[in-house]
Amino acid sequence: MVPARPPWPLRALMPGGLWRMPPHERVLYLTFDDGPDPQLTPWVLDQLATAGAHATFFCRGDRARARPDLVERLSAEGHAVGGHTWDHPDGWRTPLRPYLRNVLRGQREVGGTLFRPPYGHLTAAQLAALKGRFRVVMWDVLSRDYDPRCSAQQCLDRTLKHARPGSIIVFHDVPKAADRLTGLLPQALARWSSDGYRFASLA
Repeated sequence: MVPARPPWPLRALMPGGLWRMPPHERVLYLTFDDGPDPQLTPWVLDQLATAGAHATFFCRGDRARARPDLVERLSAEGHAVGGHTWDHPDGWRTPLRPYLRNVLRGQREVGGTLFRPPYGHLTAAQLAALKGRFRVVMWDVLSRDYDPRCSAQQCLDRTLKHARPGSIIVFHDVPKAADRLTGLLPQALARWSSDGYRFASLA
């Protein structure tokens, strides 16, 4: 089972990544990977609007090109948009130059300087090449909404348990996560709001 928090060896391999924001206030940083999706992303945006929440969306370039209207809506509603490569290659399985070309191709579709590597996988050479140009964003809480072995309630429980001021929390706005995300996001937003948290983007 994938832990809610990233293992320390992974964090040690990625010293240039942003894993968590300063915990000075009761602020959470919700992030959504792999979209935009024509069905799920609008639903997520509606949930965030109801909660008065801003978030950060790490979009695949191929999906952003297919739905530029959704990328525009993300920005128009006050959310930050970052890159997540063109088509989701694994950095640990992809040589440096092809990986960087994939990153840059994806980034051209979304703009900006925020970037999250798929699976959190980067080699030392990839990280060195990227961190001078992009803000490489990792996470400290993984909801596991993508995992069919995990129920929506289990995803909710683990996310609520591990979130704390300054946490960067990963969700996915794509169909494979839909059953779990739709079951956990409204409840998580309501719980955190009642606990006095606010939600900010990473822009």
